[in-house]
Formats: sequence, structure tokens, C-alpha cells
Amino acid sequence: MTDSYFPDGRYFEDFNLGETLAHATPRTLSEGDAALYQALYGGRNPLHASTPFAQQLHLRERPLEDWLVFHMVFGKTVPDISRHALANLGYGEGVFGVSVFAGDTLSASSRVIGLRETKSGETGLVMVRTTGLNQHAVEVLSYVRWVMVKKRDPASPPPETSWPDIAPNVAAQNLPLPDANYSAWDSAAAGSPRRFEAYEVGEKISHGGGVTLEEAEHMMATRAYQNTAEVHFDAQLQADARFGKRLIYGGHIISHANAMRFNGFENAGAIAALNNGTHAAPAFAGDTIYGWSEVLDKAVFENRPDVGALRLRQMMIKGRKGLNISDFPYLAADGKRLPEVILELDIWVYMVR
Repeated sequence: MTDSYFPDGRYFEDFNLGETLAHATPRTLSEGDAALYQALYGGRNPLHASTPFAQQLHLRERPLEDWLVFHMVFGKTVPDISRHALANLGYGEGVFGVSVFAGDTLSASSRVIGLRETKSGETGLVMVRTTGLNQHAVEVLSYVRWVMVKKRDPASPPPETSWPDIAPNVAAQNLPLPDANYSAWDSAAAGSPRRFEAYEVGEKISHGGGVTLEEAEHMMATRAYQNTAEVHFDAQLQADARFGKRLIYGGHIISHANAMRFNGFENAGAIAALNNGTHAAPAFAGDTIYGWSEVLDKAVFENRPDVGALRLRQMMIKGRKGLNISDFPYLAADGKRLPEVILELDIWVYMVR
């Protein structure tokens, strides 16, 4: 572990390839965290909403939302990695481990696996692999992310470029088995009869009405996650920056996408893996966002007839009322994402069979 100390956060020059950063402030999660997350996003998955429902699946109580766990682990990393970030660019190779319950304590560490200065010479790209553990040192989450970080001095010499290739997705055979037994899943309680067999590769599902982003909710969320990135917190600093105002934390969009996805995938359980993700464009308070998902692949588990996995591409788009996925491709004719696209997320989710 590194002994370096950067109380004001690291700039690009402060990272060293191969170093491991032990992130401060372990966090014990509570039922209050679960209630706040519910209030912020309105998720309706019964696995996370009902203790009796979860106990039917042989869990001791309802597990906390997977993306809540992600945000808490992610928030630990911000002071050391992305305090001075201009943009969080992407994710990959993410795997969710054991379930997390109220009362569990999470900690995190990250290893620097890639460094590359940008063409402007004013910023650099940093790639890290982050691991989140519970109080028993059991892994709850691991993922790779890459972020654009300011340089303290644009004239400082760049490090030697090292940028590893990241797998495009977690292979189906490498997905972890869920710790819930889905054989007793109650589809009536979830609100839909559609199970694993009903979905087809290539199928697209729109998730209904939009959500307008609110400044107060975003700031409450980032404080709860202890995410101290200045692009989200410092309105005065951002007034003179590229967009002239604070950016909405990309994870806030992910959680809205997850809550929306319930409309169409009601019998999906926990998230198995984060294959890749891109915050394609910024979002701001006042934007209204809409979502849809496409089934990219399906997988079954040997000796687990109760559950399969669906690989989904989740798309979030801002400012398009009455979204119709049949006439709204996410790529323009030149192959680039349309400017309305703010998030493209590729995940595996467990689906009841």
C-alpha cells in the first residue's frame, strides 16, 4: 500500500503505475441508507424491498441494492483518484460478489493499472482496478474504471504510457453463482409473469415515463456516497469551467436507469456483472431522462435450474419526450452516439427461470 499523502486529492502527476491505494473511511451501511436510496430512486424490486421475500430465497434478510453498494465503494475512491477529475470515462470487468446487508461495513482499495497523458498535455487518463470488501474481508465488488484527471502543472513531463486492454464483457462462464435461491421467487409479488424463457436476444423494451433530475436529490446522493469530486460539489469552480455548472454524478444516472428497468424486467434479481459502461454526455439538474434496454445475450448455469442471466444494454437519453425506441437508434449515421445519449451500460442480471 502507498504511504503518500495528498490531503487535497491527487493530480495526474501524483499517480504511479502499479501502486495500490488504500482508501480511507470504512462505512457501515444501515437501514437508513436503504431508505434514503429508496426515496431517491423509487426502486420496486421486491428482493430489495421485502425481508420476507428475500428470506424465501434463503437470504437472512433483504440485501441492499447492488448499485448502492457500488456507489459506496466508488465514493471511497474519489478523494484518492477523481477529486480533480474532469470526467469519469468508463467502467469494465465489474463483478458483484456476496450480498451486502444493513450492518455490514465496506472498505475499498484500488490498484493503478494504466496511465496515459492526453494530447492537450493538461490532463491525463488514469485506469484503476477497485475492490470492495465487507468486514469479513470478503469481496462484495470489483471493477475497472478510467478517468480523466487534471495535471497540477501542464508543463510537467508525462509518465511512460501504459494502457491495458479491458475485456469487452464478463464471459458468461465466469459469472458468479447468486447466493440467493430463486426457486421460491414470487412472480405475483414482482408484478409480472415474464421469466427468463420469455426474453429473446435482440428484444428492446422501453421503460416508460421520464424522470427530471433535481439538484437537491443529486447533492444529497453524492454526500451520502461521500463522493467529493469537485465537478459535483463546487458550483463556483464549475461556473468558470467548460459547462458553467455542476455535473450530475454519473452513478446517479445509473441508479435511475436501474429503477426504470424494473418496468419490463420485473423478475430480474440481483446484478451479476458490470461488463462496461460509458457516461457518453453530461447531465445537469433540470434535464429529463428516459431509458430503454436491449437483451444482448442469455446464459444458464449448470446445476442451477432456478436462475439464468440476461445480458442487457441499458441506454439513458435526455430531453426526448415520448421516447419510441423503434425510431430512436443510439448511434448516428457516422457511428457516433447521438448527443442525447448520456449513458450506455452493459450488465448481466440474474433472471428467474
